[in-house]
Amino acid sequence: MTPAIATLRVYSTGDLREDGDYVVYWMIAARRTHYSHALQHAAHLCEALGKPLVVLEAIRADSRWASERVHRYVIQGMADNAARFADKGVAYHPYVEPSHGDGTGLLEALAERACLVVTDTFPSHFLPRMVAAVRERLDVRLDEVDGNGVIPLRAPDRDFTVAHSFRRWLQKNVAELWDPPVADPLTRATAGATIPGAVRERWPAFADGSPTGDEPLPAPLAASLAGTPGPIPERGGPAAAREAWRTFWEGKFERYHEDRSHPDDGVQSGLSGWLHFGHLGVHEVLADVLADWDPATARKATGKREGWWGLPEASEAFLDEILTWREIGYIQAFREGENFAHYQSLPAWARESLAEHAGDPREVYTLEQLAESRTDDVLWNAAQRELVRTGRIHNALRMLWGKKVLQWTASPQQAFAFLVELNNRYAIDGRNPNSYSGIGWVLGRFDRAWGPERPIFGKVRYMTSDSARRKWRVKQYLSRFG
Repeated sequence: MTPAIATLRVYSTGDLREDGDYVVYWMIAARRTHYSHALQHAAHLCEALGKPLVVLEAIRADSRWASERVHRYVIQGMADNAARFADKGVAYHPYVEPSHGDGTGLLEALAERACLVVTDTFPSHFLPRMVAAVRERLDVRLDEVDGNGVIPLRAPDRDFTVAHSFRRWLQKNVAELWDPPVADPLTRATAGATIPGAVRERWPAFADGSPTGDEPLPAPLAASLAGTPGPIPERGGPAAAREAWRTFWEGKFERYHEDRSHPDDGVQSGLSGWLHFGHLGVHEVLADVLADWDPATARKATGKREGWWGLPEASEAFLDEILTWREIGYIQAFREGENFAHYQSLPAWARESLAEHAGDPREVYTLEQLAESRTDDVLWNAAQRELVRTGRIHNALRMLWGKKVLQWTASPQQAFAFLVELNNRYAIDGRNPNSYSGIGWVLGRFDRAWGPERPIFGKVRYMTSDSARRKWRVKQYLSRFG
């Protein structure tokens, strides 16, 4: 890792305590043991200081849009991590907060005997505020490590308003910034630590520290989450994530560029939930996709979607999704802060055009009518049912799903708010920077003005269910969800 990239990936505050007993890794975003910049950094510090590693992975009881769905997914990941850390002899403390505030002071108590604390940088939801608050309370060094993607969040020196400009910037800089973490950072982690007894007594580990992922939630938590969206068929955790990637890579990947937009064909990676919770890292995926890539063969940076990598069409199409579209959302969320999750973050041209058409006649549905798929549009209802049942919507239909909500709400501001609520309530990858990217795209973000100007949409890109049904194969999809 070159010093320049290390500086971009790691942000340190506070003083190192060299006489501490261990290094704490507070796992909040990269919830995995493979291909993790943060865990690699913590393991390297353990080696340099001659101290063992302690890992804390926790989930709060009361975050916005907390649900049985989200908690179960995270806990299933904890089960995988517990087994992996136990196999390596690394002290691991999975904590599931039973009630609001029960976890207060846990990290500080662990840090009392620590040399330093290492944690993840994540640019969305409540995590930036949480880390900022902890930073003020700790009396020891805190290292925040950015392992979100290929491009470090601090690397770009400007905002990007359209995907083309970011793609061109990425093509110019990706070879220099390519800095994958090692596949298994635990080979360098020092074992032998134990969780202090006072910590274990005050904040007991979930399932005695050895969860299977299927245990009942603590009673107070189960009561508070009653009525929230329930678990989905997809299992959370690094083991399921890695299996899903191998299945896609070995069975469907070569058709990705041709068939990914057709709901009937099922040629989607389906990785978004695992990527969101950090059960899978983007570098592990790219280890396969870019295995034969030589930076020396890259073409001149033009910002075009195809051809620059010099790889097969399926690889180029997939890279545009997992690099261009995924990373532009993360970077802009980091640069804009909480504003990125609000209507005012949309480009001025889009807000102006939508405002000009705010008074156009429209059919209006309530939030709950939308949540319950009670519209007169069969295809839209199917997409919403898929979201409720599985925690995801087929990528192509997500665009239509959002555009119709713009048509069916009293104002564009209400459309944005309804889309955020529906997405974050049901989507397993809700609350992610890319959730807000996608919702914003519906209303003009990372896009350009389109013509002809239309009622309600103005100059924002227009879509209809009829055109979608002509363009995409949806017969089997409608049979399943319609």
